[in-house]
Amino acid sequence: MSPSATPPPARERLHITVQSALEDRILGGDLRVGDKLASESQIARDFGVSTRSVREAIQALETKGLVRRRHGGNTTVVRRDVNEFIGTLAVTVRQQLASDPGYLRQLMDARRMIETEVIEILVSRDAPVDDAVHAALEQMRIARDTGDFDGFVNADAGFHLALVRSTGNRILAIMYENFANLISDMIQVSSRVPTKSLEEAYGEHEEIFSRIRDRNGPGAKALMREQIARSAEYLRIAVEKEMEENRNV
Repeated sequence: MSPSATPPPARERLHITVQSALEDRILGGDLRVGDKLASESQIARDFGVSTRSVREAIQALETKGLVRRRHGGNTTVVRRDVNEFIGTLAVTVRQQLASDPGYLRQLMDARRMIETEVIEILVSRDAPVDDAVHAALEQMRIARDTGDFDGFVNADAGFHLALVRSTGNRILAIMYENFANLISDMIQVSSRVPTKSLEEAYGEHEEIFSRIRDRNGPGAKALMREQIARSAEYLRIAVEKEMEENRNV
């Protein structure tokens, strides 16, 4: 082997390559519950590794609960992708919100972290925003012009979801989609606190859109943080008002 040649990966690392590739296919939805993996010999040929490395990779996936091996038979995918886990988590969050209004702050913190990271990804792409983002913003404009409050709120939630989906990151999209209904509920509630007009609200979203389109990452992230912080405050006011009304009943 010449000094400049790249040494082959250590044997003990080969199974990790196979494991990671199969895990990505399962979590990404290419392999679904009930699907059978190819035979160990076929997988070994596909990856250019030994069947021993394949067996080690499959054993690791079985330990994670992603597959089940049957003696003398094929290996079957037995667990749904991360969507199932996040869906369960979303239910847990709803239960927490019902019993502890302070949980709202933590949820809004999580929303802010996801959406600012989304901006970081978008501004690094060749085409920062896609057609779905354009369409959501246009729906907001139409709702603004017609005074359609409910339509505006729905388009508002659709705008944020479209930004997340634009990243092409499946895990981020799955996480956000499972919380989308909850976040939409929060937007509905916080928007009913009379603080700004639809014109002002539209202007905020249009400016976020423009900054992302122009690859002004820091500016877009700053404006997104401000918007989510205001929503959190509006939501706090709405929740406290609701609690006060319930106490007076």
